[in-house]
Amino acid sequence: MKIDFLGKTLSGPFTIPSGIVTCSANIIQRFFNQIPEVGVLTTKSIGPELRLGYREPILTQFEPGSFTNAVGLTNPGADRSKELLSELEIPEDRLLLISIFGGSVEEYVEVAKKLAPYGDGLELNLSCPHAKGYGMAMGQDPELVEEITRAVKAAVDIPVVPKLTPNVPNIEEIALAAAAGGADAICAINTMGPECYEAHNHPILSNEQGGVSGKVILPTALRCVEQIHALVDCPIIACGGISSAENVRQFQQAGASIIGVGSAVIGMNTNEIANYFQVLTQDLEEGTENAEELVRYDIDMDFRSVTLVDNKRITDDICILTFDRKIDIQAGQFVFIWIPGLGEKPFSALVDDPFKLAVINLGVFTEDLMTVGPGTEAYIRGPYGNPITPPENTKIIAVAGGTGLAAVYQVARDFGNTEIFFGARSAERLYFEKESAKVSNLHIATDDGSRGHHGVITELLEEYLSELPEDELDSLVFYNCGPAPMVHAAEKIERKYSPPERIYNAIDYLTKCGVGICGACDAPDGRRLCVDGPFLDAADAGA
Repeated sequence: MKIDFLGKTLSGPFTIPSGIVTCSANIIQRFFNQIPEVGVLTTKSIGPELRLGYREPILTQFEPGSFTNAVGLTNPGADRSKELLSELEIPEDRLLLISIFGGSVEEYVEVAKKLAPYGDGLELNLSCPHAKGYGMAMGQDPELVEEITRAVKAAVDIPVVPKLTPNVPNIEEIALAAAAGGADAICAINTMGPECYEAHNHPILSNEQGGVSGKVILPTALRCVEQIHALVDCPIIACGGISSAENVRQFQQAGASIIGVGSAVIGMNTNEIANYFQVLTQDLEEGTENAEELVRYDIDMDFRSVTLVDNKRITDDICILTFDRKIDIQAGQFVFIWIPGLGEKPFSALVDDPFKLAVINLGVFTEDLMTVGPGTEAYIRGPYGNPITPPENTKIIAVAGGTGLAAVYQVARDFGNTEIFFGARSAERLYFEKESAKVSNLHIATDDGSRGHHGVITELLEEYLSELPEDELDSLVFYNCGPAPMVHAAEKIERKYSPPERIYNAIDYLTKCGVGICGACDAPDGRRLCVDGPFLDAADAGA
């Protein structure tokens, strides 16, 4: 379904709104390569400087298909973003819309000048409802909207697209101001709110309040598009709760040119998103209604209470936490643990019954976990990720470092016929050895030689593989989990003895939401660890 938009003939009429899924250059490139129906690729909003954003939790679902989020305009800053975006290969039939923000007219212009050479258009974030001093704070003032739009238009030679907030008494006034400033198109709408939702009598989001998105805002989005189209003679990008072909038709009839689909793809892996847009396009062409059935209204983001019964210190920066009950999780999956006031992070379960976590102190939240005592109440959501399904009649080679043992121990326990290779800097940093030895043939390496092989674990792995006969090599499947250098080193060795289709890697990428929306856990090939993994097929290096 080709469409002409802002001077380009595009391969499809869809975009994914800023801040959802396509939040890194890696993910954007994969969408360019794999999903032609998404003709407009919109970046996450980029500002003048690096912003770390808010601590997790950053997203919650208050009813199926409806969410609040407060990410905090996380971005690497304009200079670093310029480097990342410069590496993109943009097909001729796609449009890269770079979303920008600032705290003043001057900052918008500064960012616009830096990033304009790397995109086909600039979206002006005038609508974020939860970052103080940015977005909505400016987008509610028609004079400021006009001034920012006019200033950016004068500074660049690519189209400018203000993104408007619905949180105003009269959105027509804001749209007219944007048009007066020279807007080439208008995007409507950003999230509503902000609102606060609680679980177990605690605000869920670390920011407490967040913007509201998904199905609940669709009527407002539709009304805003109708009102803007009636007054402003420029193309409209529509966003807000759109998920079905019927929704798309409603927004097209209301005057939208490009259709933004965001919350509807939460929980889908990359291949599922590609299939969803293919089906949605087919629905529009054939008058059918099948895409809506693919939307994941079954996403579980509810929290369940667990109580800590033991905190066993292994070293100054490693401990094992044991809780009071079993959790439902399969080998390869992960859960989030939330302690109100401290934050939330994802973990593989070392053991599911009773639930145990291996914790290494890597930051603020894990440092706090090192000191929590018995009786501490925590909350679990999940599981997320894809369970491991080794082929039948295979021998499993599991290579782990750090907390990676937690991801592979359950594999050995549940599937058997496993060789675990576990590496650490020294003997004192080894944990769960006896338990691992009961469910596998355990191979140990320490950097200082204080236990097992003296050296890195990949040396021991290569020694083992080099001695196997050809028929045994043909039956192997590999699961690597741990820090990136170790995983890459293990894969390099394994490729000498096995095809990449039998190698699976789980690297400790930052994971924030767990349901694919925030893009924080992107791999270099554009897959997202939380929905495409966590164990990623080494044969897929980018579609």
